[in-house]
Amino acid sequence: MWIVGHRGARAIAPENTLRAIMAGMKCADYVEVDVRISQDNIPVLIHDARLDRTTSGTGKVNDMTLIELKGLDAGEGEKIPTLDEVLPMIAHGGCGLFIEIKEFGSEEIICDAIRNSIYENVIVVSFHRQSLSIMKTCLPDLKTGIIVPDTHGNHHIDDTWFQSDCILPRQDFLTPGIVRTAHNSGMWVIPWTLNTPGELKKVIKMGVDGFVTDNPCSALQTLRARGL
Repeated sequence: MWIVGHRGARAIAPENTLRAIMAGMKCADYVEVDVRISQDNIPVLIHDARLDRTTSGTGKVNDMTLIELKGLDAGEGEKIPTLDEVLPMIAHGGCGLFIEIKEFGSEEIICDAIRNSIYENVIVVSFHRQSLSIMKTCLPDLKTGIIVPDTHGNHHIDDTWFQSDCILPRQDFLTPGIVRTAHNSGMWVIPWTLNTPGELKKVIKMGVDGFVTDNPCSALQTLRARGL
């Protein structure tokens, strides 16, 4: 049962920062990060299109250079990391990495960063099917995963979801049918974001392969208590 640390380990440290990633790596099998592109075409780790919620800055991430982004506080004195800073940590840290592509059009830049690293333990995920297709064309051996549903409230199951290496359904959308169809297609099922023992118990019963959580160490304790 994989544990995937959400935005590193956002319950423990400021999300998508090096401290959150290091905290997540202590207990998770994979850590997940969100990637956007700076004005000078550097892939950086941040979830929102705007800086306001998670940093001391304001405005759009895409409107600032890396030097300007590095001058911001990303929480508790942490800085916004680049993807190039994180990939070596993963390559030598015994933990895998989920990279979420947030912006369509950023694929080639992200691909170049991954290509220059050891990416056997890297899985690229996105809501955008076309982004995953581009990444597969760029790096045919790269593992990819589709995040579903595409829009909140859309409970229509789309056959195209079952064409990647894994599927990441929102936990309230997960059904035994999705698990069954994915497994029949040779895919892993990794729901998000699960933070309570009750939530974990529910998805474990469905036979998922792993789950995304804000607190990997707490989740690990829960799994151990259940003998998993």
